[in-house]
Amino acid sequence: MNRKKQIIYPKYKKVMEQMGENIKLARKRRKLTTTQLAERADIARSTLYLIEKGNEGVAIGAYFNVLRVLGLQEDFLKLAADDTFGRKLQDLELL
Repeated sequence: MNRKKQIIYPKYKKVMEQMGENIKLARKRRKLTTTQLAERADIARSTLYLIEKGNEGVAIGAYFNVLRVLGLQEDFLKLAADDTFGRKLQDLELL
C-alpha cells in the first residue's frame, strides 16, 4: 500500500518543530531518558527522536502515547478546541 506523504508548508513546519521541542522539554523536566520514554510509550527510540523533531510523518497515536506517558494527554483535547473562525461562520449563518 502506498502511503501519501504529508506535506507541511515551511511556515507551518515551525509549529510542528515547536511542539516537538515542547515534548522534549517535558521529558527532560521529568528526568526521563529517551529510552525510558520510548519504552513506556511502546514506540521505537527512533520514533521518539522524530517526535521530538516535530516530524509530520509520525502517527498521531505515537504523539498521543508520548503525551500520555508524560501526563499531558489532556492537551490533546485542546487541539481545535477554540475554533474562533468556525464560530464566526456559524454566527453568520444564523443572521
